[in-house]
Amino acid sequence: MTAPSPASPSRPLLTFALVWLGQFVSLFGSGLTSFALGAYVYQLTGSTTRFVLISFCATLPLAVLSPFAGVLVDRWDRRKAMLWSDVGSGVTTGLIWTLLVADNAGWLKFQSWYMYPIVLLGGCCTAFRWPAWQATTPLLIPKRHLGRASGLAELGAAISQIASPVFAGVLVGSIGLHGVLFMDVLSFLFAASVLVAVRFPSPPPSAARASGKRSMRAELAEAWRFVRERRGLTYLLCFTTFTNASMALVLLLITPLVLSFTDVKSLGVIGSVSGLGMLAGGVLTSVWGGPKQRMRGVAGFPLIAAAMLLLAALPPSVPLLATAAMLFLFSMPLTAANSQVLWQTKVPLEIQGRVAALRKTVGQSAVLLVTLVAGPLADRVFEPWMAPGGALADSMGRLLGTGPGRGIALLFVVIGLTVLCAVGLLLSSPRARRVQEELPDVIPSHPLASTLPSEPPAADAVPENRLSATGNTPS
Repeated sequence: MTAPSPASPSRPLLTFALVWLGQFVSLFGSGLTSFALGAYVYQLTGSTTRFVLISFCATLPLAVLSPFAGVLVDRWDRRKAMLWSDVGSGVTTGLIWTLLVADNAGWLKFQSWYMYPIVLLGGCCTAFRWPAWQATTPLLIPKRHLGRASGLAELGAAISQIASPVFAGVLVGSIGLHGVLFMDVLSFLFAASVLVAVRFPSPPPSAARASGKRSMRAELAEAWRFVRERRGLTYLLCFTTFTNASMALVLLLITPLVLSFTDVKSLGVIGSVSGLGMLAGGVLTSVWGGPKQRMRGVAGFPLIAAAMLLLAALPPSVPLLATAAMLFLFSMPLTAANSQVLWQTKVPLEIQGRVAALRKTVGQSAVLLVTLVAGPLADRVFEPWMAPGGALADSMGRLLGTGPGRGIALLFVVIGLTVLCAVGLLLSSPRARRVQEELPDVIPSHPLASTLPSEPPAADAVPENRLSATGNTPS
């Protein structure tokens, strides 16, 4: 008689906890590297453009590769997809470490542009890890706990956002950039070791896939068709894409807004306080799990964010902006977790990788767009309007003030009002309001890890096509 492994599928909650811990350590290590590399490039070149290029190279693969990654993740063993993604990310970080060591040894002259293709390659690895992890959670977590699981994911991101810059600053001063990169490599190795030790169940394949291998284009079309034929999910995708892009625009512009009237020290205070807000939102979600009516969370918490944008636009002060930023970021994990639960419960397990990748592609494309337009929109449109003697100086200037940063404040007002309008449009659609009731849950109440074998079913065992058995009539 063979004893079960410590993290066998019969203990799904333990498996989830171990994998979450591994991914959190990996995320924290990546946060250390991201901050340290950004500071290094800026100090090396003094160029904001080259600094931003690092973030752009890390984000671009998520927008371009996510659809294909989603198809492959649904074809592959999701545990192995995450494992090789972590290994690949560790290798890319190791390449940068090797280049820096070679530079110190005098073997080559390190140039900042060396980082860009390597960071781009690391982004390619991340493009596979995200849909695999999103599609794995419902396999391991009971349906009633998915809200808490999503909250834990947001909590991990919040802790990384708060702690990574602080620890990176200390570590760069004590062990240098080389040491930070080496720690990141170790974090990836830890995450990979966890994935080697655990086992995931395999979701049942759809009948269409089990009957024969299909083209990637056909499988991508299947995910898009699934979302398009369910108007509630389509509206949810459009709403979350718009709000996430709006939030990204705000996070890009908060730094120049703060520095327009105060110093870097105050910026750090505001950043720390706002990070605590995001941490609190993640903790609340992981403990509470969110409202039973998920759309109330999806539509309700952005109202807090919109109100805080209007507050942040008032004549500036550090306490005012710190409070607004804290409550703004507090709402983000709550909104994201409720949206995530809807997707995890309404999308069949066999296509969750593709649908998650579709959402990532649409969302990251919007974020890339606002990244490109944020600077010109602020510098060439809104700031001139709110300069002394500008087009809006005698109207909006009386309320918000004029001078540096007031154009960004006006842009915050516009973003806040458009978010309010987006919430109104979402709630005006019966399909969107009732998406939780109209679309049946397509995952079991208990995780598949407790009912499915760890190996895929035999090729001749073709299950019922659950994609056509959702009970939802397109409208």
